[in-house]
Amino acid sequence: MDGPVAMKDVARRQQISKKYGDQIGMNLTQAGILLTTRGRQGGYRLRADAGTLTVLQILTVMEGPMAPVQCLETDHNNCKRREYCATLSLWTGLNRVMTEYLGGITLQDLLEKMPEQPEFDDLPVPD
Repeated sequence: MDGPVAMKDVARRQQISKKYGDQIGMNLTQAGILLTTRGRQGGYRLRADAGTLTVLQILTVMEGPMAPVQCLETDHNNCKRREYCATLSLWTGLNRVMTEYLGGITLQDLLEKMPEQPEFDDLPVPD
């Protein structure tokens, strides 16, 4: 699809409410991931190529930092206990694995693995 996609169509395809879809769209637009076009032919479209947008970028916008513990949410760990923390290496390793994994999957990767979808006109309209 080359042009903008209406949120009502996205909501129907994903079987979510339009209101929830609008919240997602607003967050992704504010983060610069989506472009919004208003009007009769308006809707949402990606600002960048799907092959450059990672799952990590999208999840971070929607959920906040993906770090398993608060002290790893920024590049510099300011925790007063960091030198004595028995579990810091565990959390650091988990954070690295999650970041590498989620940062290594693009939106295009997900689209290529997506099974055949029913025509969205045949799907029920969510509340």
